[in-house]
Amino acid sequence: MHASLVVRGGRSAWKGPFFVAFPNLREAIQNNVPIKTQARDCTILPNFIGMRFQVHNGKEYIPVTVTQDMVGHKLGEFSHTKKRFTYKMSKNK
Repeated sequence: MHASLVVRGGRSAWKGPFFVAFPNLREAIQNNVPIKTQARDCTILPNFIGMRFQVHNGKEYIPVTVTQDMVGHKLGEFSHTKKRFTYKMSKNK
């Protein structure tokens, strides 16, 4: 089974989506200020559309703007933790 085919176990329906209460949510909506968060496992709700987040990837905060397609996903899915690997040319070649 490929890693891309493995589906992460869901959360019980009676619990509802995992959500973190952001203390400065109202201020961020009014002033269009990004919310800094380390809650990568927080589910994106429909009222987050158009909001800006800065999601921590372990080293730095990555800017994420929420769109309609992101609803139901987790914030951490849009803040990658690993860099893309590229080969560098050696000096002798």
